[in-house]
Amino acid sequence: MRIGEIAALVGVTTRAIRHYHHVGLLPEPERRSNGYRAYSVRDAVLLARVRRLTELGLSLDEVRDVLADDAGRELADVLEEQTAMMYGFVFVSVIETVALAFLIPWPAVHRVVLVLDVYGVLLVLAMHAACVTRPHVVRRDGSLRIRYGALFDLTVPADGVASVRVDRRYPEGRLVSLSEDGVLDLIVGSQTTVTLELTRPLPFVRPLGSRAEARTIRFHADDPHTLVAALRRSGPDGAPPRAGARDDAGAGAR
Repeated sequence: MRIGEIAALVGVTTRAIRHYHHVGLLPEPERRSNGYRAYSVRDAVLLARVRRLTELGLSLDEVRDVLADDAGRELADVLEEQTAMMYGFVFVSVIETVALAFLIPWPAVHRVVLVLDVYGVLLVLAMHAACVTRPHVVRRDGSLRIRYGALFDLTVPADGVASVRVDRRYPEGRLVSLSEDGVLDLIVGSQTTVTLELTRPLPFVRPLGSRAEARTIRFHADDPHTLVAALRRSGPDGAPPRAGARDDAGAGAR
């Protein structure tokens, strides 16, 4: 998302977002090759939390203290507190659709607006559901389950991982794409944040059912450092830490 899109989604001004960057409340995301900042679902959740806390009367210093307490929490935990905000957005969209039905006298235009509004409502609901219910999972045996909403689900066995690193990239193309040299990109918010090198080609099923093999997987995690650390330290006797990755179609990442 660009700054205008995340501002409209959360209900703040772009000037407020830049101010939050300036005072250190909201981390400034890296810029893409076209010069625009690329905001993720986690940024939207954090910005919504800042807005909510300031509306409750907290000063920016107090908001900073609250966010510091949230720093170690899983995104799923934080997102549970954003459910009301998401449903509020859906409610506003429904009211807008009904109001425009009376305000727009041209049936053709009204049908177009109706389709767009319904699509927006479904997109928000899908994003929220995917964020909460379909995280990436590092298992006890060291394997990694990578999920992308309902589109993609792949388990990488422990002996299939050659290396893993935090690696923010901004690939172009479809949400799930495979290059000729076997690099699989699972793009969320126009970016990937983790690169997983494999010891051998790994078969997977594309969203439409066809099969292919990947040698390298690049995917998005909202907290890539936690995911990478969990994968590196996991073993047969280790706990299965969960690292949030969210798909922006979804959505949801956690």
